[in-house]
Amino acid sequence: MAATVNSCWWTAAPQQYTPAAMGQMNRYVLRQLLTGTVLVTAALLCILWLTQSLRFVELIITRGLSVGTFLELTGLLLPNFLIIILPVALFAVVLFTYNKLNMDRELVVLRAAGVSPLGLARPALVLALLLTATSYLMTNVWVPKTVRDFREMQWTVRNDLSSLLIQEGAFTTVMPGVTVYVRAREASGELLGLMVHDTREETESATLLAERGALVQGDTGPRVVMVNGSRHSVETGTGRLSLLYFDSYTMTLAGDREETGGRFRDARERSMKELLQTIAESEPNLKPVDIRRFRVEAHQRMVNPLSHVAFTLIAVAALLTGPFERRGGARRVLWAIAAMMAMQAAMIGAANLSTGSLAFLPLIHVAVLVPLALAATVLVKAGMARPRPASSPSSSSPGLPT
Repeated sequence: MAATVNSCWWTAAPQQYTPAAMGQMNRYVLRQLLTGTVLVTAALLCILWLTQSLRFVELIITRGLSVGTFLELTGLLLPNFLIIILPVALFAVVLFTYNKLNMDRELVVLRAAGVSPLGLARPALVLALLLTATSYLMTNVWVPKTVRDFREMQWTVRNDLSSLLIQEGAFTTVMPGVTVYVRAREASGELLGLMVHDTREETESATLLAERGALVQGDTGPRVVMVNGSRHSVETGTGRLSLLYFDSYTMTLAGDREETGGRFRDARERSMKELLQTIAESEPNLKPVDIRRFRVEAHQRMVNPLSHVAFTLIAVAALLTGPFERRGGARRVLWAIAAMMAMQAAMIGAANLSTGSLAFLPLIHVAVLVPLALAATVLVKAGMARPRPASSPSSSSPGLPT
């Protein structure tokens, strides 16, 4: 009989339930949760990567980017996607797995044997804690590095004009606000019959015509050098036309921050130390909103990985508490989904409010810790309120009917 219990814990009668069967149950549920989480995460990651990578197809067309470089560039986005997808995937798998166990009456046997809701939730909580630890490592080490590598690679590709594919007789947008047309392109890189249309300035738009020119890299960024031409500028609003003839003219294509201090690194690229310390002195171009974004990012890294545990507790608290329903737990599933979405909205809202004012920073912690504590309280109280099962009959008592 012991061998039967160890191999088929879910079919055992409550009187036959043993601690060994409990361990087998934990492994059985944990295996289902782990397999489901891996599959769902991989599917969502592929879909998100596919949709987001379409934004960089223009780099292949206009910059001559190789497929290998394209895959490397878009692959650097995956860790950042992963920390967003993983808590949601875990929540969906926990909800599906426990609802299936409930519908198959497997949880009924365990609850009748006296296993508390917290005991039933143990496999899910173990997996949630493991993913929380992994998320802390990714959020503070792996993701900042990959985001930094992605930004540097993207900036290099966009500003490396030597790889820009300028087609003869076609208009090419080399950067936002700058369009280039050439009549012919020599093998040496010299451009003949050059026209550049520049709309980056709000006060005027300019069109430059030149007999010949070239795209070159300078100390302050990429530049267009033109020889023997004219510059036609039109003031916005008034329509006043200005005309300038030149023998040589150089136009810089770098943005404001690239001109003054190199590529700007946003909050996701920086280490926790950089986010928390005052760095306005070392980076004079920093704006107050940048400082606020750094603080918000630091606090999100502190608490957001706990959303794995919070989402898991919401799912198990909804499905493992209350009486058994023969018609299934559709209503409880909907309540769990609504609670998870409300928590996710609160996390996003707290981050947005904190970006506007640092006085709202505590809300970032409240949005995660309060739902976590409430779900844990519901789960524990449900276990304390459950009556204890009747004692097992003696060996001389008649067996249960089959």
